[in-house]
Amino acid sequence: MSDQAKKQHNNILLAIAGFSIVVIIVALIGFLALDRDPDIIQGQMEVDEYRVSSKVPGRIVELRAKEGDIVHKGDILAIIDAPEVRAKKVQAESARNAASAMHEMADNGAREETIRGAFELLQQAKAANEIARKTYERVNNLFNEGVVTAQKRDEAQAAVKATEAQVKAAQSQYDMARNGARQEERKASSAQVSQASGAVMEVNSYINETTQTAQMDGEVSEVYPKVGELVGTGTPIMTISMMDDQWATFNIREDQLNGMAVGSEITVSIPALDKEVKMKVYYMKDKGSFAVWKATKANGEYDQKTFEVRARPLKKLDGVRPGMSVILKK
Repeated sequence: MSDQAKKQHNNILLAIAGFSIVVIIVALIGFLALDRDPDIIQGQMEVDEYRVSSKVPGRIVELRAKEGDIVHKGDILAIIDAPEVRAKKVQAESARNAASAMHEMADNGAREETIRGAFELLQQAKAANEIARKTYERVNNLFNEGVVTAQKRDEAQAAVKATEAQVKAAQSQYDMARNGARQEERKASSAQVSQASGAVMEVNSYINETTQTAQMDGEVSEVYPKVGELVGTGTPIMTISMMDDQWATFNIREDQLNGMAVGSEITVSIPALDKEVKMKVYYMKDKGSFAVWKATKANGEYDQKTFEVRARPLKKLDGVRPGMSVILKK
């Protein structure tokens, strides 16, 4: 090989070596640069909430709070009209009065007028039972046709059972009036008075449910029905956010936890407030197998799962709203 060919060969080798060195240097620079960039984990602020709902169905006649209002414990939030409950109260009070009268009759001895009164009460109870039975038959037919709900059918059936019980009670009082009261019967009549009084107290508790009040201080975040709309048993009327109970929640891959544990402190930034705050982790739980973030079994490693991490500010934060982004740098 001539000197010129050797020189040309050496130049090619030098060029290849130089190119290789440049590639290696660029790769190292890129690797180091990427390694220095922190992982950005984004979460959001949350608050505790509770829903206002009623035990009785009815129609909204007044809403005294709107979205954004600050309410305090005991404030009236909504008023519901429930005529069925008022009717049940009249029935319960009538039953209590009848039971009280029968108890007095047992103590004082039955007069002819009392016997006639007991008989009339018995006839009244039988008539009410007959009406309740016919009502149930009609409602049950409508239910079978898909016109009314199962709740209406159950209410009609309950009315039948209630009137049947009233018939039995009235029959017992009538028989006692005719036969005269024994000591055991006087005790029974006293128990019936207590039972009827308990029914009145129960109905009064339902009437109290027609006025919904705030159970804790907070901010009205959502109002669901409009005035005039019907709400069912347990239907949410509004949601109250307790703004003093705030926390941040993150979804963090397990290889990014880096020793994070319950009780540890973290520093996060809230872009909306342009500030950094310290928080303490109080809750960690894996999201389950359905929340696997990155499968690596094909590489002979392990599945990397996602953990839900919650942290509370060490100090109360002003101006924080639910849903604000929270940035954690790892």
